[in-house]
Amino acid sequence: MADRNFKGIKRIVVKVGSSSLTDEKCNIDKGKVKALVSQIARLKKNGLKVVLVSSGAVACGVGKLKLKKPVYTIHEKQAAAAVGQGILIQMYEHSFAEYGLTVAQVLLTRGDFADRKRFLYARNAIECLLHMDVVPIINENDTVSVEELKFGDNDKLSALVAVLIDAEMLVMLTDIDGLYDKNPSKNADAKLITDVHSITEKIKSAAGSSGSNVGTGGMITKLEAARIAGDSGIITGIVKSTEKDVLLRFINGERIGTAFWPRSDRLKRKKRWIAFASSIAGKLIIDEGAKKALVFNGRSLLPSGITAVEGKFDVGNTVSVVSGGKEIARGIVNFSSEEIEKIKGKRTNEIADILGHKYCDEVIHRNNLVIIGKE
Repeated sequence: MADRNFKGIKRIVVKVGSSSLTDEKCNIDKGKVKALVSQIARLKKNGLKVVLVSSGAVACGVGKLKLKKPVYTIHEKQAAAAVGQGILIQMYEHSFAEYGLTVAQVLLTRGDFADRKRFLYARNAIECLLHMDVVPIINENDTVSVEELKFGDNDKLSALVAVLIDAEMLVMLTDIDGLYDKNPSKNADAKLITDVHSITEKIKSAAGSSGSNVGTGGMITKLEAARIAGDSGIITGIVKSTEKDVLLRFINGERIGTAFWPRSDRLKRKKRWIAFASSIAGKLIIDEGAKKALVFNGRSLLPSGITAVEGKFDVGNTVSVVSGGKEIARGIVNFSSEEIEKIKGKRTNEIADILGHKYCDEVIHRNNLVIIGKE
């Protein structure tokens, strides 16, 4: 089969998992790090902007502390990350310096993406580093993350970073060759799926489980990352990290690993943030007429189509729009939950009389609304 056409790629996010950096004792494998850095250096030499999302801090800390059992609690992970993060970034700093490249450590939490201002600050900081020809090395800030703010793995983080910087490609380096039609560790006849144009239920069922006991993400989380990237117009690749020059070969179009092709109508910047990064503050339940207006006619959400309000939220928060028990959209509201409770089911010309004021007719304007699904 012919090679893939990845022409026009200028910005790449590379995600590397813990198992692709460490040995069986959870210690950093210098050979693996050097191989990765060598490939990124060559990409940089060819004029590409590269951001590295790297796991491994917790694994490094576990190895350094010589912990005898798996790390499960968030407090243990925080402690291991605090020890391991310095080891990890020092290793990268020394390795990239051999190629005359400077690195920068960027630690993020879920909250940095959920808050619009912090999201923009993070984007501006990374843009500045790229302009200075620095290699940003990004990881979740495990030491200060709490359970409800954690990504749980760096797969989703890498996709959000790709969205953040308007990358054209996300490549996830892992310990298997790509996505198979069934679990390859249990089925000898499992076949590699080389190209995915739509993440269907069949594709999800083929994902199986992770083959690593070091990382926290399996193939399911990689599919979710590919979906986020794909909806944002970003190509995603899943390749085996131990294959020689696998990153270079994939980007050059060689038919290795699995390539996830994006939708042609990529979401605009703000809508990408609404759909994938913002925190959901509540729910609006709508009727069938409102669903048709939103999904098929591209309309804004008016109060007349709202039947119920769940949660407490303020103007400017992101909410989930639900019809028939399923989320169909997400959007930024122009009214608080208390106000919507009062005007739900009412016509727009009644808003001022009910609330004593009216800033706008739309509960969610179509420019601040993202359709999630039609079913």
